[in-house]
Amino acid sequence: MTVRIAVDPIKCEAHGLCAELLPERITLDEWGYPLIDGTPIPVSLHDLARRAASACPTLALSLHAAVLVEPERPRRPPSGSGGGAGAPGRRSRR
Repeated sequence: MTVRIAVDPIKCEAHGLCAELLPERITLDEWGYPLIDGTPIPVSLHDLARRAASACPTLALSLHAAVLVEPERPRRPPSGSGGGAGAPGRRSRR
């Protein structure tokens, strides 16, 4: 499972605990607010990420399961569905 961490900037009060608990993904700006590395969190850091999110005094951190979506391939029309000879959209007279 791919996990990402996010911060709610409205709730955050720049305590900095998150960066202490998860320095591999979170650094602080000059005012003490977290800067989140947006890359997926490896499995080896999942426990630390959960700990950082639950330890946040204002509950500003959250973990999200990232769903990987494969791009849709272009579809080809089924063979033999052209409707016969003649211009498309026109019916032949009998």
